[in-house]
Amino acid sequence: MILFGEHAVVSGSPALGSAIDLRARVRVEDSTGVQVDVSALALAVKGFSVDLKSGMITSTGGSEEAMLATRYISAVLKELSVRDIAVFVESDIPPAAGLGSSAAITVATLAALNGHLGLGLSNEEIASRSHRIEKAVQQGLGSPMDTALSALGGYQLVSDRAVPIELPEMEVVVGYTQMPHDTRSEVQKVQSLRASYPDIVDPIFRSIGSISSRAVALIRENRLNELGTLMNVNHGLLEAVGVGTRELSELVYAARGAGGAIGAKLTGAGGGGCMIALPGAEGSGPVITAIKQAKGRAFCVRTGCQGVRLED
Repeated sequence: MILFGEHAVVSGSPALGSAIDLRARVRVEDSTGVQVDVSALALAVKGFSVDLKSGMITSTGGSEEAMLATRYISAVLKELSVRDIAVFVESDIPPAAGLGSSAAITVATLAALNGHLGLGLSNEEIASRSHRIEKAVQQGLGSPMDTALSALGGYQLVSDRAVPIELPEMEVVVGYTQMPHDTRSEVQKVQSLRASYPDIVDPIFRSIGSISSRAVALIRENRLNELGTLMNVNHGLLEAVGVGTRELSELVYAARGAGGAIGAKLTGAGGGGCMIALPGAEGSGPVITAIKQAKGRAFCVRTGCQGVRLED
């Protein structure tokens, strides 16, 4: 989850992100040929197969969702030239919601194959290779943030590279608009705006980067009221570059108003997806209720959680 710094990080300003307690799980088995089962992602597909020579995906479900959900898995399989393997994927993370689902699945797939094939990759190497894979799929627009968080856990401060930051856990409420977004198209839109108006957009990015840097000390020192103020400012700056939506804003203002949140902002690329809120004195209950009344899906997460791990 990106706490602060969306879009500005693409242009070199710092962003602060955290691993959360939602998980993607990948299981691999020896098989004849390459098979991938994504049915547990609650999509209208059963799976697909990959021709490693051509790179083409043959969907057994015949739907566009299969292509979107499995392009990162396909890229991992091509990267490792894997043959005769079955991959089974499930995830707690809503897809295309701005919570790093593609990075989590990429990292989990690479880690599962690393363990199964005995490749000996460290978590740092898994993070680096996963970022390269995700960036290639997104045609060069990916940040190292989500893959570093998925692999290494905790908090990461990212500009041109990811740096781990020791900070305490927090409880954050997530509000999901249930409207998917396309990270690549949102990043392209903002970069196009920057190219047209660099004298306007670059100062906005620098302001967002300053918020990311200031937030580190505020979290460390439990200065949550100030942190909430910066969340509100960051949301306004993101709306200024065009990635807010009416649905996101309705959830943000519901959380701040009836929900009593200290602060609230969109998270991720925008254009749909999710927002996050920092609960106030009454706790997460009123925030969750307010978001649901605004027609969003709401749930609590913990920040600063563990990254990738092998399970029996």
